[in-house]
Amino acid sequence: MIEAVTQNIYTAQHPANKHAAKNTQSFSQLLDSLKTESARFSTAQEAAHSNLSTRLPGEYLSSFEIVNPTDADRAAQPKGMGAAAAAQAGGKAVIDKTSQLYQQALELESYFVKIMLDSMRSTLGKNTLAGKESFAGQMYDDMMYEELSRTMTKNAGLGLADQIYLQLNGQA
Repeated sequence: MIEAVTQNIYTAQHPANKHAAKNTQSFSQLLDSLKTESARFSTAQEAAHSNLSTRLPGEYLSSFEIVNPTDADRAAQPKGMGAAAAAQAGGKAVIDKTSQLYQQALELESYFVKIMLDSMRSTLGKNTLAGKESFAGQMYDDMMYEELSRTMTKNAGLGLADQIYLQLNGQA
């Protein structure tokens, strides 16, 4: 309280300081209004776009997310090793291919397929027609094999992701 009185006396004695104090107060109010408006806008954006992809800009890998899911995607039958695991359990297993758990199981299957492809790739010669392989060439080869593993996971029907999903979901 004493500080406020002292500041009022000081600004009354020095009119230039009174103008500066008024500008400081106006600027503080402007900052406060910008902060509240920004918080309100970001909350509205999050509510409007809560289902946006979490992928980073420039991410080159394809996603396992199903863009337009149908009822068949929400109640799919297991394939490959997943079908064998479901048959052993004796129950009628159902896989929800739109769930986060299934997408993560596909990521794990894709990682295993990539390890397998990397092992196969290591048996190939490292030289190209121009001589040794460049760093950029290695990087693009890695990207190609990563995408190949994702494509194989989506289309080959290995069933590892199905089996992982059934195990973690308690159906196997």
